[in-house]
Amino acid sequence: MSYAIINLQEVPDAAAGFGMSEIQEARFPRKELEAQDTGLAYHRIHPGRRQGFAHRHKQAEEVYVVVGGSGSVVLDGEIRPLARLDALRVAPLVLRAFEAGPEGMELLVFGPHHENDGEMVHEGFWPEGD
Repeated sequence: MSYAIINLQEVPDAAAGFGMSEIQEARFPRKELEAQDTGLAYHRIHPGRRQGFAHRHKQAEEVYVVVGGSGSVVLDGEIRPLARLDALRVAPLVLRAFEAGPEGMELLVFGPHHENDGEMVHEGFWPEGD
């Protein structure tokens, strides 16, 4: 088919499958949309929570759009604030993670899909004391 429509709330929450439901929701509808080359994600980070890991890509450039709430992002150790409708482009190799403000934060993420392109980092990605 030449198009696909799906409600993001109908896509399984990957965060629940990894025991991270208290922190966030993470939905990746690429397969449901039958997208060949484009990656898409929807993240909903709960109020005052920080993602449990950071990640980076070898090849993929990503664009994040804050569609609800606010918070902050750490980019290779630099913390930057984010507000509703802020758009953030992140180049490959930049380590990133997000933290929601008091009302939570919702993000849409777009980028090319490259199989096995991501690397997760579980420790030391957020500056000490923050």
